[in-house]
Amino acid sequence: MKSIRVLCFGDLIGQAGCALFQKYAPRLKREYDVQAIIVNGENSVTNGRGITSKIVASLRHCGADMITGGNHSFQQKDVLPYLNEHDDLLRPLNFPSACPGKGIGFIKFEGFKIGVISLQGRVFMSQHLDCPFRALESALAYVRAQTPLVIVDFHAEASAEKMGLGHYFDGQVSAILGTHTHTQTADARVLPRGTAFITDLGMSGALNSMIGMKKEPILHNLLTQMPVKFEVDLTGPFVSSGVLLELDMETGLAISIEPFRIIDTEITFADKEQPEMQSSPQTRAKKSSKNVHDTRSWGE
Repeated sequence: MKSIRVLCFGDLIGQAGCALFQKYAPRLKREYDVQAIIVNGENSVTNGRGITSKIVASLRHCGADMITGGNHSFQQKDVLPYLNEHDDLLRPLNFPSACPGKGIGFIKFEGFKIGVISLQGRVFMSQHLDCPFRALESALAYVRAQTPLVIVDFHAEASAEKMGLGHYFDGQVSAILGTHTHTQTADARVLPRGTAFITDLGMSGALNSMIGMKKEPILHNLLTQMPVKFEVDLTGPFVSSGVLLELDMETGLAISIEPFRIIDTEITFADKEQPEMQSSPQTRAKKSSKNVHDTRSWGE
């Protein structure tokens, strides 16, 4: 049985998320003999809302093979032409067809393809989109005609909607990986018919934040119901989480899904109001006599 390994990162939150990806994606790729990397990038700009073509180039340089989207996919005007002209950045498939970009992409390697589908949920989400179940059902004939390997990023709020999609398409796709809530769930498993599933991959961002954002404005909003501006938290320590998939290349079914969660105490930001991420995020490491500055937790 020939298999491949795919590393999948949850939402990258602002500069902190980009810096974590730059630091750990190449290391994990080498350490675990990974053939492809998928990352959700729709929160990766400085204010956490959207992505730019410059950030896409940086993530690609750091090892990302496919970047998936979500409800903030269109918030940066710079990226709209890029979505139409390139195949490595996806927006949710079930947005109206008139929207820029597409929701299906393929990672090509050694004569094989991995189909990647970006999809968005409807429960508790503000956009009024097509049914994600019907959209995925319609897309599968096209994708599976080219490859048995199909990975779905399901950007959704409600855990029940994510679980429902997982059970409905169990055995029809390689993996259904939830994103959007920025909190890694403890339910990673291979479903009975062979689809790898997790309700949410989590995020790369500030560990003691509220879903990657500064907690003080959000707490003020919760206590007073007054409108506030959400700001990306650049205060360490930081967390980076996702899963490592191993997939059967013949059947397309999952062999295993292993969550990872890295706590980083090295990355710091000298200026909390830095401009957009360049090709190398401006970070510096704290001096320490310890040899290891991150803790890593892998699932069973």
